[in-house]
Amino acid sequence: MSLKKRDLLFVAIVAAVFAVFYAISGDIKTARVPYDDNHKQYLAVVQSDGKMAAEKFCGECHYTGGLAPLPDNQNHKTPSRCLICHKWEER
Repeated sequence: MSLKKRDLLFVAIVAAVFAVFYAISGDIKTARVPYDDNHKQYLAVVQSDGKMAAEKFCGECHYTGGLAPLPDNQNHKTPSRCLICHKWEER
C-alpha cells in the first residue's frame, strides 16, 4: 500500500491545521485581574455566585473617568464579560 499524492496533501493540510492551533494557543495575552485589596472581595463573589455576578462590579472603577479607566485603545468584543478573557492572578 503506497501513499498517493492526494494522501500526502491531506496529511500536509492536517499538519498545517494542527500547527496553526498550536501557534495561537499558549500564554494568556490579556492583563490578569490582580489579587489585591480592591479585587479580592470579587473573587469571593466569583466563587459563590459565578463570573457574571462579579462582572457587574467591574464598571464601578473601570469606566472612562473612573478610578482605573480602561485604555482607549482596547477593543473589547464583550465589554460586559470581563472575566472571559481576564483571568485572576496566581496566588
